[in-house]
Amino acid sequence: MGMKLANLSKVLKCGNASDAVTMRSEDDGDSISFAFESKNQDRLAEFDLKLMDIDSEQLGIPDSEYEVTIEMPSSEFKRICQDLSTIGDTVNISAQKDHVKFSASGDIGTANVMIRPHTAADSEAKTSIEISSPVAQDFALRYMNSFAKASPLSDQVVIKLSNELPVVVEFVIESVGKLGFFLAPKIEEDMEA
Repeated sequence: MGMKLANLSKVLKCGNASDAVTMRSEDDGDSISFAFESKNQDRLAEFDLKLMDIDSEQLGIPDSEYEVTIEMPSSEFKRICQDLSTIGDTVNISAQKDHVKFSASGDIGTANVMIRPHTAADSEAKTSIEISSPVAQDFALRYMNSFAKASPLSDQVVIKLSNELPVVVEFVIESVGKLGFFLAPKIEEDMEA
């Protein structure tokens, strides 16, 4: 089902915090109905929200073996993304045998942040890097910053890279599961005159 979040928000604001909410939709229906019933059942409010037509094309992410796996503190990942976005709008992530470098360049200059593996007494501060072959790809910082907003959910983030595959940014949420984001690399198109 597709709904505009702004419209859904408007409908949800019509209910009280203590109301019971019932949502109904038919398989081929073009709307979803919400019923808010008060705790003592003296008030019933009903709303119908029109659904959006969504293209049924599903993008699948194939299971892949990644050439680079980086595990690092999620707070450090968030800081890197924020710092680099002050310089440019694209991050280049390049992994070599003993380090990973995050780089950005823009009108005001360039920035590079190099991460090396290290262990710490606090397991939440460790950084590990597994590299089977070098990888270098460009990604939109706008989206990486959006992914980094999930940092408070997990102390560590796992970043998986392979050439010509989407990057995987994964947060393991204890006793809940994983939250994973996929982002396709930026591809520079050859400008031919």
